[in-house]
Amino acid sequence: MAHTDRTDRTTIAQRKALHREVSTAVGLLADPADFDAMRRYRTFVFRDHQSYLRQIECLLQHLAARGGHTTVALFDPEDYADYCARAGLDPDTAAGRSRYTAQLAATGPHIPYTGQPMDRLVPLLVDTAVRRATWEYATTLLTGLGTCADCGQDIGDAAFDQAGRLLGLLLDGAGPGVHHLVCSVPADEQLLAALHTEHPPAGPPGYDTAEGARFTAVLAVGIALEITGGVVLRTSTPEQPDRVHGWRLDRGTLHPLTAAEVFNAYCTDADTGEPIPPESHVDYRPGFPVAPDDPWPAHP
Repeated sequence: MAHTDRTDRTTIAQRKALHREVSTAVGLLADPADFDAMRRYRTFVFRDHQSYLRQIECLLQHLAARGGHTTVALFDPEDYADYCARAGLDPDTAAGRSRYTAQLAATGPHIPYTGQPMDRLVPLLVDTAVRRATWEYATTLLTGLGTCADCGQDIGDAAFDQAGRLLGLLLDGAGPGVHHLVCSVPADEQLLAALHTEHPPAGPPGYDTAEGARFTAVLAVGIALEITGGVVLRTSTPEQPDRVHGWRLDRGTLHPLTAAEVFNAYCTDADTGEPIPPESHVDYRPGFPVAPDDPWPAHP
């Protein structure tokens, strides 16, 4: 009997160890409208979005307590219906939702669960999805531009290279400090990309490569399509006011804004056009010259 008890305890311990090595994916309906769209399925038992979010948070906490890795993926009802149609699955089943979530964890927008409260987890997941969509849209657009009828260059590749040169000049001109850049380009969809960099007193600036590629791609769209866009650079250095510079992107070139234009752009609500009170300890400055050796040529 004692031998049997020891065997049972060993089996249970081994099973718990395996649980800690199994990764789990949880699909999250972050938007109330998406939640309402899922309510048309009989097997989707939730009726209140806030209650649903609380239940999801309890589930995530339980999974984290087991010690395994949990991925949270953004569940899209429209994409889910398309997925089920392609795979020949009944969308009104828990199995269909489970298979779709597993696919999202591998290919869709997702983040690891590290104990974030729901009011931080949801915005982070949505932001991840927006950044991914921005990258996919920008790169698809650049790829589809084809070659220039005059010079034979791939326009998308040339614009991406030019955007990379402009980014390098921006960071060189900004000098040491912590920099936050934002590029806005009004293509068919409003494209917005941000880049956080740290430039030490000695050595090159450092930043996340994926974030840098996304920023460069958005800037490249504006260059390639010769759209009027904008770039804002905010620099923080110890014991000094933050400095804000700005540029207007026009015909593939970054034109420095005046200090007054930078102030107006930074202190105006983009949605309403209403003025926003200026921040304290912020110095609004004109953009500095950003002129690459090879200016952007006009491509038909």
